[in-house]
Amino acid sequence: MTKPLIIGLTGSIGMGKSTVASMFEAAGVPVFDADAEVRAMQGPGGELVARIEAEFPGSSDETGVLREKLGAQVFGDPEALARLEAIVHPAVGRKREAFLIEHFGAPFVVFDIPLLFEKGGHALVDRIVVVSAPAEVQRARVLARPGMTPEKFAHILELQTPDAEKRERATYIIDTGQSLAETEDEVLALIATLRSERTDGAGQK
Repeated sequence: MTKPLIIGLTGSIGMGKSTVASMFEAAGVPVFDADAEVRAMQGPGGELVARIEAEFPGSSDETGVLREKLGAQVFGDPEALARLEAIVHPAVGRKREAFLIEHFGAPFVVFDIPLLFEKGGHALVDRIVVVSAPAEVQRARVLARPGMTPEKFAHILELQTPDAEKRERATYIIDTGQSLAETEDEVLALIATLRSERTDGAGQK
């Protein structure tokens, strides 16, 4: 039994990455959602709540980590952010390893990692899928979100690897600037390509 091919799925804010991840899942491809794992570990009864509270007093209550309060404690403070990441990143790594073991027989799996390039996650994956749409489509989607402002959007973009650079470094690009049906067709075509490649390359059926 060969190790699954690891596909890294990423894309800038508002590009439709979560939608594309759902399409992979709906087609039967195992998807590891790093953000969802973090939310679960920081939610009610989550395994990281006590450690985060000890490091950042007042950042949680019975509902788990209070993201806004924790954010206020680490925002603009690289040292505080590093302390938080030292708690969160190893825990996510353990979840990722468990996920790989659970799906070891699969021809390929998807790691849904928003900051794939920014945090060095590209070193963990075999192929990179970048979800992308025209800048004006991205801007309209993001500014439609509750509480979002042009200033916040500009700040988030500053922190993210530019879309053009992501596209350059991608193995595959999924276009979400078209209809959902057309995007899904692209995803299914990519899955078919990967399946045939794994079958031909590893002798798997």
